[in-house]
Amino acid sequence: MVNLDLIGRNNVIQASHMAIAQKSQYAVRAVFELAKRQGKGATRINEIAEAQAIPRRFLENILNHLKGGGFVESARGRNGGYFLTRRAGDLTVGEILRFMEGPLSPVDCGVRTKKDTCPMYGHCPFFSLWERAEKALEAVYDGTTFRELVVQEADARHEGRVDYSI
Repeated sequence: MVNLDLIGRNNVIQASHMAIAQKSQYAVRAVFELAKRQGKGATRINEIAEAQAIPRRFLENILNHLKGGGFVESARGRNGGYFLTRRAGDLTVGEILRFMEGPLSPVDCGVRTKKDTCPMYGHCPFFSLWERAEKALEAVYDGTTFRELVVQEADARHEGRVDYSI
């Protein structure tokens, strides 16, 4: 969150930015790695960390959080590790991002805005712009499954290049 001082006013409001937190990026990458290995048994945390360049100390917490959300499960023992609880083709990037970050809005406006937190409440000329931007973000993230990303990476490797754009 970034503090923006309103010119001519003494109040300070909180405004979010569109960047996805590093923790959420790690979560998406961890789920992606599990999607790549789906059907091959549990994946050890060290394998996920190494393959996706995620510090292990963060990954443990992220996987536990994802487990609490029902996205991953763990198995103990010699062949232990983590695995997805759903098929990669049924799990979207939007679900993971929403779970990790909350709403996919580019700003803290709209339905979540309260009258006492926004001086433009009820007469904001930008409301429809922010609403359209939110719908566009949702369309991209909710329209992208982890299976699609796995296939995209495999295709790119087959072509000799990797393109991680969505």
